[in-house]
Amino acid sequence: MLAEAREKKGEGFEVAIDPRLAARRQQVRRRASMRRRVLLGLLALVSLLAASTWPLLHSRFFSARVLRVTGNTHTPSAVILSAAGLANHPPMIDVHPSAAAAALRRLPWVAGASVALHWPDGVAVTVTERVPVAYVAEGPRAAEVDATGRVLALVASAPSGLAQLVSVGNPGAPGTTLARAAPALEVLAALPAALRGLVSAAAPTSSGGVDLALSDGVGVRFGPPRELQAKFEDIASVVVGASLAAGSLLDVTVPTYPAVTPPPASGGSTGATTATTSG
Repeated sequence: MLAEAREKKGEGFEVAIDPRLAARRQQVRRRASMRRRVLLGLLALVSLLAASTWPLLHSRFFSARVLRVTGNTHTPSAVILSAAGLANHPPMIDVHPSAAAAALRRLPWVAGASVALHWPDGVAVTVTERVPVAYVAEGPRAAEVDATGRVLALVASAPSGLAQLVSVGNPGAPGTTLARAAPALEVLAALPAALRGLVSAAAPTSSGGVDLALSDGVGVRFGPPRELQAKFEDIASVVVGASLAAGSLLDVTVPTYPAVTPPPASGGSTGATTATTSG
């Protein structure tokens, strides 16, 4: 850079700048000023678009008007839409799928849920409902319970095809959980189809085991909910291979070695008789 310094009396030094450098500086200032103007213009445009778009997105043209619910059998669609916050057709931009699905899972019958947005005005709700495996008597009514102990509903009478849970306490309101029923429910939920119609009741024991009652009046000491398949095979083989009197007790706590105790009235015998199994 070329510069000429001259001392001026009482004013110190004055620096003379090369004209080419001065021109370059002016060019840089003009470009910086242009960039600032462009940036301000873009910000103003974005603000204008946002100000005009926000009311549009909250208008009836972009509200959740087309609603579809699938997978529900026991829970009415109106209840599902209300729980998901869709009953009043809110703006699509205000629908949060994850929050809506979480709210749906709090309904007694709902095990899983998903919510999908289909712009400009559609929302699809898909639910997976729980399956009752037992019931608990509560006065003249009955509470249906799923495999996790979730109370699903209170019905007027004992539902057909379900075993009764005994000694598990009073059921709470739909949506609550019967924690004491866990061992018995684990056994009932795993019952093979051939035995479901034979088991009429189940009860947890103080030792962590499970007792079953068969529909013909035979009791089953099942023991802890372990080795389920082997114990189910023992029950099936004894029931099919022998005619047990009502009041008999079948003990399958030791798999492959079932024992049958006849009722007290049959000959007064109190000992356990080992039953043979096939296979």
